[in-house]
Amino acid sequence: MNAYRMAELGLLLGEPARAAMLSALMDGRALSAGELAIVAGVAPQTASGHLARLTEAGLLKVERQGRHRYHRLASADIAQLLETFMQVASASALPPGRSPLIGPRDVAMRRARTCYDHLAGELGVALCDALVARGAVEFDDGAGIVTAAGVDMLREAGVSLDNAGTRRSARPLCRPCLDWSERRPHLAGKLGAALCSHFLEQDLLRRVEGSRALRVTGKGRSVLREVWGIGAF
Repeated sequence: MNAYRMAELGLLLGEPARAAMLSALMDGRALSAGELAIVAGVAPQTASGHLARLTEAGLLKVERQGRHRYHRLASADIAQLLETFMQVASASALPPGRSPLIGPRDVAMRRARTCYDHLAGELGVALCDALVARGAVEFDDGAGIVTAAGVDMLREAGVSLDNAGTRRSARPLCRPCLDWSERRPHLAGKLGAALCSHFLEQDLLRRVEGSRALRVTGKGRSVLREVWGIGAF
């Protein structure tokens, strides 16, 4: 990345309304310009100008459904950039001598949340730890693989890797992502997305309205304990 591109991204992320819009899209869903205007606290016309700049810069992509247009983050790499930006911002905002509160202040967000399209927070890290401990996933120098035993284990749990592994995309199947609040890796890549989708579709987790936070259901607590060996939720 050249210096001009770095400066351009810095200017885009440094505007409070644009930063608020990007943060609102960190749960992986698409929102309309009107919804993002409300999030940012700006007029619709102002929001449209911001969204055009973010799209032109490759941070957002636009999806059309009939007459409606929706905006989402352009890729998982953009989400990772924003997560890192949040880490730096939270650490640098404190007066000298004060210990930082790592990650979000919201207890529910720290407990379980989405990081774009994969699971983060205490739950995301616990799930990653469980897969590594069982030999289902192996990490080496920032890269990850799903072992043969892992494929069997995930299939038994009802998590399909067929689409994740064959989709034509440069996105890796499995990689560690440093968690904003835990400062340890949770699971990203196509496998991370597949796990997040599975947990939501099976009603093991539910979204908290207006937030990236996730709530573990009663069914979810049972499955986490019995299938994944995670008993703290």
